[in-house]
Amino acid sequence: MSTTAISFIIIIFLVHHVRSESVLASSPEQPHRTAFHFQPPKNWMNDPNGPMYYNGVYHLFYQENPFGPLFSNQMYWGHSVSLDLINWTPLELAIAPTQPFDINSCWSGSATILPGNKPVILYTGIDSEYRQVQNLVVPKNLSDPYLREWVKYTGNPIINLPEGIQPYDFRDPTTAWLAEDGKWRIIVGSQKDKKGIALLYQSEDFVNWSKHESPLHEVVGTGIWECPDFFPVSVDSTNGVDTSVKENYAANARVKHVLKVGLFDYHKDYYLIGNYSPEKENYVPQNELTLGTLRYDYGKYYASKSFFDPVKNRRILMAWVNESDSVEDDIAKGWSGLQAFPRSIWLDQNQKQLVQWPIEEIEMLHENEASFQNENLEDGSLHEILGITAWQVDVTISFKLSNLEEAEKLNPSGIDPQLICSKMDASKKGKFGPFGLLALASHDLTEQTAVFFRVFQNNGQYVVLMCSDQSRSSKRNGLDKTTYGAFADIDPQQDEISLRTLIDQSIIESFGGGGKTCITSRVYPTLAIGDDARLFAFNNGTQSVVISELRAWSVKKARINVEETIGYTDQ
Repeated sequence: MSTTAISFIIIIFLVHHVRSESVLASSPEQPHRTAFHFQPPKNWMNDPNGPMYYNGVYHLFYQENPFGPLFSNQMYWGHSVSLDLINWTPLELAIAPTQPFDINSCWSGSATILPGNKPVILYTGIDSEYRQVQNLVVPKNLSDPYLREWVKYTGNPIINLPEGIQPYDFRDPTTAWLAEDGKWRIIVGSQKDKKGIALLYQSEDFVNWSKHESPLHEVVGTGIWECPDFFPVSVDSTNGVDTSVKENYAANARVKHVLKVGLFDYHKDYYLIGNYSPEKENYVPQNELTLGTLRYDYGKYYASKSFFDPVKNRRILMAWVNESDSVEDDIAKGWSGLQAFPRSIWLDQNQKQLVQWPIEEIEMLHENEASFQNENLEDGSLHEILGITAWQVDVTISFKLSNLEEAEKLNPSGIDPQLICSKMDASKKGKFGPFGLLALASHDLTEQTAVFFRVFQNNGQYVVLMCSDQSRSSKRNGLDKTTYGAFADIDPQQDEISLRTLIDQSIIESFGGGGKTCITSRVYPTLAIGDDARLFAFNNGTQSVVISELRAWSVKKARINVEETIGYTDQ
């Protein structure tokens, strides 16, 4: 379980004085509740837990404090189900702190589908002595399509705190994988003397687990690893790969393996791509885990969890997006936290990074398309995108550049792209850039969130910088208005610079270069709300750029937290 909000514990007594009623998305009293991003009707939510597909139904579990809008020292597992990953029906709490092995919290974990189509969940419990231990639960009734009730294994904990590890540094078991030797494997996040560790465990029966003599991987100086994820990705296809297919672990398997870890000290998800040998229990990453290494998302995006979707043969990624306002704000509105929109993920053709893209089901919510082509944007140009709901929109735009030899020079080596974005925000004129979108903008542009690019040259090659500038996102004070940034793997000589952005009331998710670089922001406009929100394409660079194509759709409100019986087909 991610513990970004641990500091909130000192004021957790406030939770028990808050009993907010259910609220409607984006109502006048709650203008920043989302319409098509998952969030409970009230109270605190963080990590997605154990997402899975089972017998025709998608399941999303999540960390929840059912008693108030702040992180609690007694966390539960919330549970919702869906047929399409868009519309979600709420269910009863799935796991509650009731036994000595989890009495002080039920923290994060993962689901695995065992042979015979039997789902199980492993999760971290905070026991009666405040030690982190790993526990097992199974469905009470496999014939229930919703899997409403879960039963704790009487032999819990199945994995105790290992020797030499601090009681609070052992958490978040992964989905298990099965190799050709017939043994199940999981990893659990840990640390020792600031060395981040993926502890490896093996089992033949999923109940009795033994720690392997060596971790799957470890990196000095990275601190506690939480919410780890380990899964195969195809080198030949954009299709997803099931974690537990034995052929994935054969010597000639056409897969690489992704190890994702959440670095608690930085509240960011980093990932490695490499080769895994179960015979040697050896994982060799092709990139290093440093603060400059690959990340799923360069904005607010943490505690992510992926799962294989057999319906459409894809791997789906979900993640927690926390608030950017204050504890007092959360208490006042009665809720905190939401889930990023589900993303399909696959390995890029160059095998150096992952690609992420909103799942195609979002098209179910599309309406009122606006589009245009071949629009030239001179220095200082604005083009308002009309005919759509600018506060709930899915927009794609592609920019074509010429005269690239005029680009400013920049050597990206050793440079923090986020720092460049902060110093050269959307108001700072360059040659190629800033150009992009002004999202959730007020009519006078005093409120705006700019998602934009800048292009530089370096020794005959070109460097593309992607930024999300929140500095003018709201008139309110006391908000986190961090400007985010990352370099994008785009060659503007060969390819157009593309951007896709999902805007939903208070969240802006942006996908640059076809999903190679992603940035998520949380913003709280005071003017650009509802019908008063506007959306612009812009160019503030001295060199003109051409919008080769723009397409935008209004996005309707999804049916989330609607208590109704969903259809069910046994598959």
